[in-house]
Amino acid sequence: MTQHEPVHPVPTLRLPSGERVPILGQGTWYMGEDRRSRREEAAALRLGIDLGMTLIDTAEMYASGGAEEVVAEAIEGRRDEVFLVSKVLPGNASRRRTIEACERSLRRLRTDRIDLYLLHWRGRYPLSETLEAFAELQKAGKIRYWGVSNFDTDDMEELVGIRGGAKVATNQVLYNLSRRGIEFDLLPWHRERRIPIMAYSPIEQGRILRNPTLQRVAARHGATAAQVALAWILRQGDIMVIPKASRPEHVRENRAALDLTLTAEDLAELDRAFPPPTRKVPLEVL
Repeated sequence: MTQHEPVHPVPTLRLPSGERVPILGQGTWYMGEDRRSRREEAAALRLGIDLGMTLIDTAEMYASGGAEEVVAEAIEGRRDEVFLVSKVLPGNASRRRTIEACERSLRRLRTDRIDLYLLHWRGRYPLSETLEAFAELQKAGKIRYWGVSNFDTDDMEELVGIRGGAKVATNQVLYNLSRRGIEFDLLPWHRERRIPIMAYSPIEQGRILRNPTLQRVAARHGATAAQVALAWILRQGDIMVIPKASRPEHVRENRAALDLTLTAEDLAELDRAFPPPTRKVPLEVL
């Protein structure tokens, strides 16, 4: 076995539908912005698929559709291997415009279906209207499941109270060592209902990697600070994590985080450096 081959397969979690998806996927925020980098970005995503990170998250907002085009290149000939996630902007979330936005995303992704389609954040359109569009898209086979992003606990309560709202498959939110607010109420709310969280920006776009405690824990394991930050979330087993990596070495680094087991001492040290919340914290977004 070479040092780059993963030791274990990517663990999965169960969506409310019963379908299993990898807990470690790939994000695409900031991909597709420079046409000169698109080939390398697509190659990185393909490597991730090879390594079992077959959940790929994108959005119509990212590079104004450019990220979806990168994903299309990455999954060409491999569509059935991938669990594809995309998002509709709140400004497009009326009944008619959600359907139109989805069809545009399908064209950019060069596929006939999106596995999981999310409302990117709340906007001016009633949630009931967006849900009607999601139901219509499901009926047409254009999306398989739907979910939301950047919804706090009260938003989720409102959502599941709407007709059809209890079918929500996930809530994609900001969650990492330095942004632990969801642990107070949102994460327990989700766990009680078995609706998994999808964590974006798990290394805070690199900003937490210089933290001395993170570096110390990493040094003990012969790992990187990014791997410790990812392993800290992944150890929970019921959260999907979608780090972005546009270079092969970062893809491999992210994948290897699954083979890192943090000790009780590590976790206590990280709690001291990044204290868990003791009260309700409004949902943070990037």
